[in-house]
Amino acid sequence: MLIPDPSLVVLIGPSGSGKSTFARKHFKPTEILSSDAFRAMISDDESDQHATPGAFELLHLTAAKRLQYSRLTVIDATNVKTEARRQCLDVARKYHLPAIAIVFQLDEATCVAQNQQRPDRQVPDQAIKRHIATLDQMVRQIQHEGFREIRVFRTAAEAETITIKRQRHDSWKRHLNGPFDLIGDVHGCLPELLELLTKLGYGLEQIPEADGGKVWEITPPDQRQLLFVGDLVDRGPDTPGVLRLVRHAIRQGKALSVRGNHDDKLQRKLSGRDVNISSGLADSLEQISREPIGFAEEMRGFLDSLPLHLVFDGGRLVVSHAGLKSELHGRDSDRVRAFCLFGDTTGEYDQYGLPIRLNWAADYHGSATVVYGHVPTYQPQWVNKTLCIDTGCVFGGWLTAVRYPEMEMVSVRSHGKFADPKKPFMPTEESLPPT
Repeated sequence: MLIPDPSLVVLIGPSGSGKSTFARKHFKPTEILSSDAFRAMISDDESDQHATPGAFELLHLTAAKRLQYSRLTVIDATNVKTEARRQCLDVARKYHLPAIAIVFQLDEATCVAQNQQRPDRQVPDQAIKRHIATLDQMVRQIQHEGFREIRVFRTAAEAETITIKRQRHDSWKRHLNGPFDLIGDVHGCLPELLELLTKLGYGLEQIPEADGGKVWEITPPDQRQLLFVGDLVDRGPDTPGVLRLVRHAIRQGKALSVRGNHDDKLQRKLSGRDVNISSGLADSLEQISREPIGFAEEMRGFLDSLPLHLVFDGGRLVVSHAGLKSELHGRDSDRVRAFCLFGDTTGEYDQYGLPIRLNWAADYHGSATVVYGHVPTYQPQWVNKTLCIDTGCVFGGWLTAVRYPEMEMVSVRSHGKFADPKKPFMPTEESLPPT
């Protein structure tokens, strides 16, 4: 069983079902928050039910602090009542981390027998019976409460033989500190990307791929690595060529990329989802249709593998397609996903039919530098410690890169205007070079 790290693991089951034994086997003592231990902490007696409200208040406060510091946390309590689970889920949501439910739905005889073997305090049989009856009514409901994953054990043997593996969130690349070359929204503009890579000092060689297509292989200068801010696809003349280059570079360890909203939409379409064919998606689908058989499925898997954001250099650099508030760095929730793909939107639309976005960068006071794209501007825009490098290449602007840690801007002019922006972003007809 894979457990996201960090996350909140909620153990659910009657007394005597083996939750505490399971927790001690698979998790560190510092990761386990036991309701019995918190009752003892307050009243010197873990069986003192009068201390229960205060014990859970302290337990949830401790869980919140651990999640704030991105620490995997396990809540060891019966949690058979809806309200108990809701409070756990509220803590996980507050810190934008997934909650995992591990349910011990063992029969009464097993729970009673295991309870009698406890060397310390034993729970009355009637209490165990009540826990089981409550849980049996709630098991189906748990599936709809908001847990990222639910694992149900129905026998003691299942719980004893399970293997727990931790899976670090795919945004965490804190050990990588560059040097990097971050590339703004490409949108299928392969010629401009090749020109920019050449200007950055990358070697380029076109080689054949197994499916009969051709791909550009890059040779980075001085051990540098490419970082793409997403929106590799749509509107431009060669989405397949861009996808081949980036996928090949990532496979070779020469590049990384986050997922943009256009990449996400294409992935959903290639997966058979019902999406609105707009904003250049039709161009990408037509171009992909001319590729060898199997290319579309390969690209579906590739786009699905792209993380929503990445954290580098010990937390000093964050890359996200539409930016990211500091409290969401390294986090994993629906809110994080929406922000990474679309920014801080209000749910309303402006006169151009575009989502109205809040100016999150103006209020950003985080310690990390956030590099992003998504909203085209005529030149890179620094606001506090955030940098937007989408300079509208596909709209006739520029394709821009920023070197890290040097923070030097490098750009090339678009070879043409391949689409019309819904909202004007250039100050003049010819635009200004990024500075």
